[in-house]
Amino acid sequence: MEKCWYVYILGCGDGTLYTGITTDVQRRLAVHRCGRGAKYTRGRGPLTLLYQEAVGDHPEALRRERQIKALTREEKQAIIQNQHCQFPELPQG
Repeated sequence: MEKCWYVYILGCGDGTLYTGITTDVQRRLAVHRCGRGAKYTRGRGPLTLLYQEAVGDHPEALRRERQIKALTREEKQAIIQNQHCQFPELPQG
């Protein structure tokens, strides 16, 4: 049985947002916090998990990550603020 994939958004200490995918959000957050995660998050702590969304398989996770990364900061913040709502599919880009 294939693991469920998640897309997540981290808040960085410098006020920026980072979006990534994983099968284990808490493990991945720990890796980011130890400085072994994405190059972007190194030195930008403290890192806070702001959003996570179960998306199914790996290709779906990659598509959703790409969709979220294409959003403006304000649109990403709206997703974070309203994460208990169901969001319509974003346009492919």
